[in-house]
Amino acid sequence: MRLLRVITFFLLIIILPSLVKAQDVAEADTVDMGILLLREKSANIMLHTLGYGLGYRFGTNKTYYKNRMFEFDLLEIRSPTQARSWNTNLPNTRSYFFGKLNNLYVIRAGVGQQHLMNRKPYWGGVELRAFYYGGIDLGLAKPNYLYIAYYAYDSINQYYIFDRTELERYDPEKHFPDIGTNSTTLSNIYGRGPMLSGFNKIKLYPGLYFKGGFNFEFSAANDRIKSVEIGATVDIFPKPVPIMAFKEATYFFITAYLSFHLGKRYN
Repeated sequence: MRLLRVITFFLLIIILPSLVKAQDVAEADTVDMGILLLREKSANIMLHTLGYGLGYRFGTNKTYYKNRMFEFDLLEIRSPTQARSWNTNLPNTRSYFFGKLNNLYVIRAGVGQQHLMNRKPYWGGVELRAFYYGGIDLGLAKPNYLYIAYYAYDSINQYYIFDRTELERYDPEKHFPDIGTNSTTLSNIYGRGPMLSGFNKIKLYPGLYFKGGFNFEFSAANDRIKSVEIGATVDIFPKPVPIMAFKEATYFFITAYLSFHLGKRYN
């Protein structure tokens, strides 16, 4: 099923440019489209099916109907199977994702084109553009750190009592969820660690990505960019990226996304 989704996505990337190619034929010097602003740049925030991210684009408008853009994205990719957990046997615990080995952050750098499919009327409206991008990925796998609860043995009452917490890298062979203080196991998970813990142990995973979709431009002024974009992306890594301890590391991630863009056009 996942292979079918990948094949479908690549077909979209291949077919989409040919679907909008006919629009470029409509360009003619006899059509008055106003002043062509040659450059543009924009920033965006995105929500995708496995997390969230930020992006930046800049490029040149070759004609009214076609431009060439460069883009940079920074996003988090989560496992679709991760679920939030709590240790209910201890007070003031913090939520965590049981089984999560790494937090995956991805930096994308790519180039692509947008094709204008319809021009908005002079009184305003929405312009629709089809686009495709491709480029390189750099996956940053940051180890997941947790606060681990340790217990001391009360020889008088013959009972283990909570003693302290220590910050440790998650180890599925050593750390277990919510086992209770009456267990002979001397440690369990107390909660998630600080967000910045583990950055000095990041492992790099280079790869490639491809993206396609549609951009809806609704700015009232031609020199301003306000748009909503919907699309799909596939991130491919030659070396599989481990995120969860009890799942196989994966070579690729397929996501659908929605993003909001603000920027400007200028000469």
